[in-house]
Amino acid sequence: MTLAEMDMLMDRTIGGFPTTSGIDVNDTSAMGVTAVYAAVRLMSETIGSLPGHVMRETDAGKAKALTHPLYPIIHERANPEQTAMEWRETAMGHLLLRGNHFSEKQTDGAGRVVALWPIHPDRVRVARDGATGPLVYLVNIPPRNMDVRMSPDRILHLRGLGSNGVTGFSPLAIGRQSIGLALAAQEYGARLFKNDSKPGGVLEHPGKLSDPAYTRLKTSIENEHQGLTNAHRTMLLEEGMKWHQIGINPDDAQFLESRKFSVTEIARLFNVPPHFLRDLERATFSNIEHQGIEFVVYTLRPWLVRLEQRLKIELLSDSDRITHFIQFKVEGLLRGDIKTRFEAYQIAKQNGWMNADEIRGLEDLNPLPNGVGEDYWQPLNLGVVGAIPPPDPTDRLPAGQRPTPVEEAV
Repeated sequence: MTLAEMDMLMDRTIGGFPTTSGIDVNDTSAMGVTAVYAAVRLMSETIGSLPGHVMRETDAGKAKALTHPLYPIIHERANPEQTAMEWRETAMGHLLLRGNHFSEKQTDGAGRVVALWPIHPDRVRVARDGATGPLVYLVNIPPRNMDVRMSPDRILHLRGLGSNGVTGFSPLAIGRQSIGLALAAQEYGARLFKNDSKPGGVLEHPGKLSDPAYTRLKTSIENEHQGLTNAHRTMLLEEGMKWHQIGINPDDAQFLESRKFSVTEIARLFNVPPHFLRDLERATFSNIEHQGIEFVVYTLRPWLVRLEQRLKIELLSDSDRITHFIQFKVEGLLRGDIKTRFEAYQIAKQNGWMNADEIRGLEDLNPLPNGVGEDYWQPLNLGVVGAIPPPDPTDRLPAGQRPTPVEEAV
């Protein structure tokens, strides 16, 4: 993709994507649709609020790399002006609306990243230096409107869904017709109420009105019968005039149904269950919890994997990538109701793959004192097929102290 092609893409994005409904769709106008705002807010806040950690591989498994210089950037503060959550919210907002996010990497003398400064996608143009060369980022610097050329090692570039290898595809471009229809229906409803909530019609006169009579009639209609304050007032018709309604009733035109369907369309565009956008028409108590789990697995997880892999590649050094990685914790989002959760804990503890302290940690409780919660349980009545059963401890007792069969039964 050449710089000229990117210029055309950016210009269309800034001005808005044209739609058949006649309304241009851009990030500002799209956020005027409450369903779009709700979807972007839901995913940005959810991913932004997840605990993010720099992890390292150890002989015992994995552990948090608390002393790594990148850890506070991912977990606490992305730059001196933004927390880690605020930075991730900004990045997700750009990705969900524009398909790309750019941040400038601030490094120290050793080349380690010490801060991430977000750049609005409108200010960045991306191209390849030559047919097979590296990417080039031209960043517009206000207020002088100057383009600064930056190499990839200075820019963190997160790409959204459907990346072509250079940039991600804008969801607004893909779903512009659905969003444009929602904006058109929203504007139609507003104008409908502004003009007295009634469709148009015509006045029929048996003769011909003079210019003064026409002006007086037009002024009377506009001043006394237009707008919400004049709704349902009686119209007086003179000289045999008749009113003929030619508009379509909003119910007949399925106006409300169209607005409801727009919510479903936008939910489909962002891959969000409709009940998260407050559309509870088809939601039931039995399926909401499972839809919430599906939201984490099929909507959030691909985004998180995309972020984890890109952050690892672009923020960690070559040597650190061998033993370190970046991870966002989603376990809290997958927790069911308290009864289901505690039943799962009971199964895990009784089968010996979780101890009490690990379970308490998932519930944000401190470990039990004196290491009591560190022990793992195992079922005593199970064993490996074909294995020799363990010896009975009572066999080591003197003959006179061994329990009789009756005592064992009791």
